[in-house]
Amino acid sequence: MKPKAMSLFAGAGGLDLGIDRGGFETALAMEIDLHCVATLRHNAPRKTVWNMDVRAVDIRRLSECLGIETGSLPLLCGGPPCQPFSQIGKHQGINAPDGQLIFEMVRFAEGLRPHAVLIEQVPRFLRTPFSPLVSMQDMLAERFAEIGYDMYVEVLDASHFGVAQKRRRAVIVCVPRGQRYAFPLSVPSALPTVGDAIGDLPPAADPNTISAVPNHIDITPARDRERISYVPEGAWLSRADVAAPAEIVQRLKPKDTTKYRRLHREMPSLTLRCGEIPYHPTENRYLTPRETARIQGFTDRYVFEGPIRRRTGTVRNLDQHRQIANAVPPPLATAVAKSIKSALCLT
Repeated sequence: MKPKAMSLFAGAGGLDLGIDRGGFETALAMEIDLHCVATLRHNAPRKTVWNMDVRAVDIRRLSECLGIETGSLPLLCGGPPCQPFSQIGKHQGINAPDGQLIFEMVRFAEGLRPHAVLIEQVPRFLRTPFSPLVSMQDMLAERFAEIGYDMYVEVLDASHFGVAQKRRRAVIVCVPRGQRYAFPLSVPSALPTVGDAIGDLPPAADPNTISAVPNHIDITPARDRERISYVPEGAWLSRADVAAPAEIVQRLKPKDTTKYRRLHREMPSLTLRCGEIPYHPTENRYLTPRETARIQGFTDRYVFEGPIRRRTGTVRNLDQHRQIANAVPPPLATAVAKSIKSALCLT
């Protein structure tokens, strides 16, 4: 029987999927977004999924309800919201409405006493101030130290673990005081490319037909196809050598290198972000959700529920593109899970 894991802020399940492939079994996942919950339930029908705010959970009652004895849970994991600490966000940090949610990981660890805790965050979290003299990283380490855990931190790039995307993430592992732990070593090989990830997909389906591959749907508006047509492979719309009319470029500046960008088949993708969908390397359209899922390291068997957000509208809760962009790349999570399982000699 695999050691059990509990997942907080589960999102669309990238961290859960990777952890399960790394030798654990995620028995319970908590997530507040309705579309993410639907995705979790679709892909892991035997897993218990709670649609709720983790702040509302009474940990003592949780333990009694699930029959979890203190100290018996092998792994507590989670990816608390990263928007307060993101490079492209509003930089509100600890003052954002969800800026202190990461400390829920400490509260659950104190109540459950798991063998290990795994947290994923954006690198900028580490240097974000908690107070004028204390960083978020230092405060989190202090909180875990108060309940008897040592905290290990490393910034890992998913492209070094078989993911066709340059995606640097802060990975935090907490283990009982005195327990040794080492992060997984990156694989010294050629980086996977966008072409490796999506090159064998069939043509994308339009919304009125059934796609041969789940989530491989193209809803690019006609007026956006014209804008996309000006961007060479691997370039972005505001680049100086892109010969696009002023009415197409509009207010973009040369520094806007991630906006309206076309990926290159022979390179890893840039980091996928919630508010931006890259262009297909050779076709005049946005990437489909399936293409972005492959770039994140999901297999085609993993199906995303909820709507596809059109560029001109909004969707309540997280649409498919945002679910995928928010996710932890499963291959990266798998490598970290295996390192935890090995360090703690879990069976």
